[in-house]
Amino acid sequence: QVQLQESGPGLVKPSQTLSLTCTVSGGSLITNYYYWTWIRQPPGKGLEWIGYITYSGSTRYNPSLVSRTSISRDTSKNQFTLQLNSVTPEDTAVYYCAREEPSRNWYIDYWGQGTQVSVSS
Repeated sequence: QVQLQESGPGLVKPSQTLSLTCTVSGGSLITNYYYWTWIRQPPGKGLEWIGYITYSGSTRYNPSLVSRTSISRDTSKNQFTLQLNSVTPEDTAVYYCAREEPSRNWYIDYWGQGTQVSVSS
């Protein structure tokens, strides 16, 4: 059973950097052919895909966020990290990490429980 757990500060000031870590247990970040993904849901809105890091370490980001986003990983700790720079109140959301299977029509088979991040001074 794969488990994902998000961690990080719940409050970030505008213009600062949001940094969240997803710790994975029961599965490895380097296992073919899974992609490890960040998704968010702003209050009252739908899910928004932020980006992913693949089993081989490649990354891809939402074009609307690419200039501010970085996803990295520490395979020794089985963790992957989201950094979102220059945040504004519009970045307030519940942030989820998840595992995707591109070979199965991008099916997400495991989700973290989500963590609320608020951007406010």
